[in-house]
Amino acid sequence: MPLLDLPALRAGLPRHARLIGIDPGSKTLGLALSDVLLTIASPYGSLKRDKLKRNAAEIGAIAAKEGAGGLLVGLPLSMDGTVGPAAQAAKDWAAALSDATGLPAALWDERLSSSAVNRMLIEEADLSRAKRAKAVDGAAAAYTLQAALDATRRA
Repeated sequence: MPLLDLPALRAGLPRHARLIGIDPGSKTLGLALSDVLLTIASPYGSLKRDKLKRNAAEIGAIAAKEGAGGLLVGLPLSMDGTVGPAAQAAKDWAAALSDATGLPAALWDERLSSSAVNRMLIEEADLSRAKRAKAVDGAAAAYTLQAALDATRRA
């Protein structure tokens, strides 16, 4: 499946279908889930980064269980907004994941999402390094998904 822009993805979703937000790290995939009205994103946890086929099966099972109709994958653009090697890898992975799950996917700029979440967890939640490591992946996915939902919310 070709990657869509987020407004097209939202417009093509069945009524009350959720979106799964994915923060694709090198070792883990942070996951978030929207509500059925596509207004609020919540952390959903994380998966160990594995072969595409296995991760696609896990994400497909979550989509079926939670009523998700699409994927939003974080795009790690360079600080100047260009597509570097990490962003190109994320684009390729998102397209392959979309094909493997049969779910439409869009990309969203995730620059500094993990940094922002780490800062919040240190300053506001006062979590230890070990507890932050467990929470940051899903929270970063929720941060990115929430930004995308807010930017494309219908008036």
